[in-house]
Amino acid sequence: MRLGVLDVGSNTVHLLVVDAHPGACPLPAHSHKAELRLAQLLDGDGAIGSAGVERLVSVVQDALTAAEDKGVEDLLPFATSAVRDAVNADEVLDRVRQETGVGLQVLTGEEEARLTFLAARRWFGWSAGKLLVIDIGGGSLEIAYGMDEEPDAAVSLPLGAGRLTAAWLPGDPPAPDDVRALRRHVRTEIARTVGDFSRLGAPDHVVATSKTFKQLARLAGAARSAEGLYVQRELKRESLENWVPRLAGMTAAERAELPGVSEGRANQLLAGALVAEAAMDLFAVERLEICPWALREGVILRRLDHMDQG
Repeated sequence: MRLGVLDVGSNTVHLLVVDAHPGACPLPAHSHKAELRLAQLLDGDGAIGSAGVERLVSVVQDALTAAEDKGVEDLLPFATSAVRDAVNADEVLDRVRQETGVGLQVLTGEEEARLTFLAARRWFGWSAGKLLVIDIGGGSLEIAYGMDEEPDAAVSLPLGAGRLTAAWLPGDPPAPDDVRALRRHVRTEIARTVGDFSRLGAPDHVVATSKTFKQLARLAGAARSAEGLYVQRELKRESLENWVPRLAGMTAAERAELPGVSEGRANQLLAGALVAEAAMDLFAVERLEICPWALREGVILRRLDHMDQG
C-alpha cells in the first residue's frame, strides 16, 4: 500500500510518501517539504500567533493535495514539540482539523524518542547490540537506549536547535558570552539525564539521526547525501570539537556557504552543534554513525506492525 506520513515539526512540515507492506522495507516514493519554523513563531506568551496558524493551515492543505496526487491511501499525520509546547495547542489543532480535515496526533517527547529508536533498530538490526540513539530536532532533543525494539530508557529535552537559537543566540554572529551561556545551559540539562542511561551499561553502537547531525557529519567529511542511503557516515567528537568554535565565529550567511549546510538551517547550526558536542562529551561518545531513518520511518514501521498484527 502507499502510505503518507505528514510530520508537522518545529522546522518543517514534511510529507513522506512510501510504498510499504508488513515485512518489507518501506520504499520512499515522494517527498514534499515546506519550511515553517514553528518553534521560532511562538509569541512572548508561548502561543503560535495567528499568522503562524494560517501558514500552518496552508502548508497542511498543500501537503494534502500532494498526497492525493501521489495516490496515498492512508495518511499518518502527527505533530511534535512546536505544537506540543504551544500554550494554544488545542486551538491550533482544532483550526487545522476544521479547515483541512486533518487530525494531527501530537506525539509526546518520549513517544518521539521511542519511535526514532525503533527506526534506528530496524535500520541497523540486532547485530548492533545495545543502541544509544540521539536525535536533535528543531524544538527538542531525544535520547533513547536499549537492546530491543522498545528502548529501556528514553528522554526528551527542550534543547532543539531552532528553539535554542531563538532564545539564546540573537546576534549574527552570536556574542561569545551568549555562546558560553548556551553551552552551559545545554550541558546542565543533558547532564541531569546521564545517570538514567549510564546505569544500564555502555552501548555497543551509538547512532544519531536528524538534519543537524547529517550536516555536522558532512562538515566533518562524510559522504554527500547524493551518494545514497547505504553509504556509512560517521561523526567523530574530535572533528565536531574543532568545528564548534569555527561555527561560532561565522554569520548565518557564511555557514550557508559550507558544504552540506542549507540556507534555511544555517542560523541554527551552531546551537545544534553545541547540543551534539555536549551529548557526545557527557555520554563519552568518541564517534557515532548517522542513521538515515528517524521519526517518520518509525511512525511508518509502527503502523505496519499494527497492520500485521491485525
